Amino acid sequence: MTTFTTLVSAADLLARLQEATPPLVLDAGFDLADPAAGERAHAAAHLPGSLYVHLDRDLSGPKTGANGRHPLPGRRAFAATAGRLGIAPATQVVAIDRQGGVYAARLWWMLRWLGHEAVAVLDGGLRAWQAAGGPTSSAVAAPLPAPPYPELPPLVDLVDLDQVARRQPEVAVLDARAGERFRGEVEPLDRVAGHIPGALNRPFAGNLEPDGRFKPAAALAAEFRAVLGQRSAAEVIHSCGSGVTACHNLLAMEHAGLAGSRLYSGSWSEWSADPARPIARG
Repeated sequence: MTTFTTLVSAADLLARLQEATPPLVLDAGFDLADPAAGERAHAAAHLPGSLYVHLDRDLSGPKTGANGRHPLPGRRAFAATAGRLGIAPATQVVAIDRQGGVYAARLWWMLRWLGHEAVAVLDGGLRAWQAAGGPTSSAVAAPLPAPPYPELPPLVDLVDLDQVARRQPEVAVLDARAGERFRGEVEPLDRVAGHIPGALNRPFAGNLEPDGRFKPAAALAAEFRAVLGQRSAAEVIHSCGSGVTACHNLLAMEHAGLAGSRLYSGSWSEWSADPARPIARG
């Protein structure tokens, strides 16, 4: 049986859901401007049997005012969340959203951070599912809880604020925000506009085709290499506003065969909360 570890097509998911042990589908849809919107959308129409996970409640930890808008929970706390959702090491998880994979990618990265390999994002999200003939439902599904996820080595790497500040010159910070936010022309969410000095910009929206599916792996590889030059994936640290859309670039690079880059989860919202940190614009 194929294990999906980056993207899964709607057709493949339809087929797998007919098997004796179907994947666990988790809906991570969210709206930063309206934190209840994703849950409302899920209640109205979702993949039958899927469960909803909330960015603030399930995929973030406590805020201190200095650790960013969506700080990671502790691994032990997230292991308990994974168990509550029914995730065990053999469970194939499929993450979905309605926002081009942005929030699904955060869930994908976090499960890999727990050491869970069998997790993929539904390519094209709910729109692709419906286009493939997949049904939707408004029935509430109940999880089948499992014990907390066992302690396993993470499959992804994480860096903190000080490691970003001390990085070697060859290590690139790749910022996933839209160009106008990166350049500091606008800032709708954080204390101050701008970016981490020396960072490069790769807006996450560039990973997608017009229909919301990810671009082919070869195209993504060529586009990332055009931004990163001769750097290896291990010399790339992903950032964004709060550690969410950065995961979209991580997923795109992984899908493109460029594995081994790292996440700065605090991202701009943490960096800019410290007035002693330098800021670049333009």
